[in-house]
Amino acid sequence: MKSWLMNPVLNKEFKLRFRSFKSFLGVLCYVLAIGAIIIGMIYIQSLNSMGGRIDPDASRGIFIFLSVIQLALILFITPGLTAGVISSERERQTLNILLTTSQSSAGIIFGKLISSISYLLLLVVASLPLYSIVFLFGGISPVQLLIVLGFNVFTVIVYGSIGVLFSTLVRKTIAAMVTTYGITLFLVGGTALLTLLLATMAVGNQGNVTAPTTNPLPYLAAMLNTPIVLIGFLEPTYSEEIQRVSGIDFPLWASHLICYTLLFIGSVFLSVKKLRVGMKTKR
Repeated sequence: MKSWLMNPVLNKEFKLRFRSFKSFLGVLCYVLAIGAIIIGMIYIQSLNSMGGRIDPDASRGIFIFLSVIQLALILFITPGLTAGVISSERERQTLNILLTTSQSSAGIIFGKLISSISYLLLLVVASLPLYSIVFLFGGISPVQLLIVLGFNVFTVIVYGSIGVLFSTLVRKTIAAMVTTYGITLFLVGGTALLTLLLATMAVGNQGNVTAPTTNPLPYLAAMLNTPIVLIGFLEPTYSEEIQRVSGIDFPLWASHLICYTLLFIGSVFLSVKKLRVGMKTKR
């Protein structure tokens, strides 16, 4: 396991990624953007409140909005950083050289995955001090901040593994990125639309005596949607309403974690298996 996490591939990727001035410029722009959003929303709330004071409910709303915005940025950036880690090596004709080294397939995949998502993890950690501004007005607890942090890290790892999978399966980087963005769009936008549609149909059918009183389809669609699960963390009434309509008495976040953990394991497993397709594996 140690050889997977610390290997020459990972060391090389770290040096190439974090010795570049563009990487730190990107962190600076990301922090400035998040900070501008926080300060702007606090200023708007102060103008709308009596005496310029911000109550805990408004502070909680700012925190939820920022959490969703950060998650949206993560979902937008992750495919672009991970969908070309293997296909770009193939296009530069350096993949065969990499495969002839003593590194195992698992070591190469984990090295590429960790190096590509490490930059996103740096962005998430760098934005944490900015959330302390919201703490000044109350409404949220450190536990909720840790939950959002852990959920964002988990999301980065899972969606990063999906990008690495399609980078392994698809030979061209552009095609791999388009496919990864398409899957991400379905898991975020498509499942949200399905959840809304199926929940509306389920609520309408509950008024019909001949129709079944429970429908698990809205729960299954919401279980795959990362923003809905995040909002359910911060506002439990939303997830409880989905559970009530679906008739499933099981936490929505628990189903999401189980499903996405299996998705991560499956993506990594297929990436390792398909990396050396057509080559004889060294015993």
